Amino acid sequence: IMKNKIALITIILLFTASFAKAQKTVVKANMLSPLVRTGSFFIEQQLNDNSSIQLGLLYTGNTWDDTKIRGWGITPEYRFYLSDSPAPKGFFVAPYARYLHFDLENDANDEANMEGLGAGLIIGQQYIFKKRVSFEWFFGPGYTNIDLDVESGLEDDFDTGSWDGFTVRAGITLGIAF
Repeated sequence: IMKNKIALITIILLFTASFAKAQKTVVKANMLSPLVRTGSFFIEQQLNDNSSIQLGLLYTGNTWDDTKIRGWGITPEYRFYLSDSPAPKGFFVAPYARYLHFDLENDANDEANMEGLGAGLIIGQQYIFKKRVSFEWFFGPGYTNIDLDVESGLEDDFDTGSWDGFTVRAGITLGIAF
């Protein structure tokens, strides 16, 4: 767990240091996230005409079956833009990493902490309208390894199947470019 937190802090520091070189910034929200009672927000920084970096933050307060899930996640990614338009506009391919931290509680008041570390690859297209409004779609496969620390109850009391292993990451974002 300590290694995960050190890696996470390192990623955030590297991302923050790159802001000084950024030419264009896009702040956006995933419009699909509210469907699963989650807030998912991103900040993307152009590095040059062909690439950018993005940091995604999510918070969820959802219930799956009989389990309440509360927690957050962070998703750094590096985007390669393959279109003629300069980044952050056009078609892109993006490897990403993801760290998740959730507190779980079921109807029997059993509690657990869940941490996940994963990575994947998405493709997508970002449009910038009137030099200010961004619209984007993205999707792709990922893999997450979940570590469940049960505080009370049994490990079998918590279903982590939808988070653990191979997953699909997808979204539609709307944002502001400046």
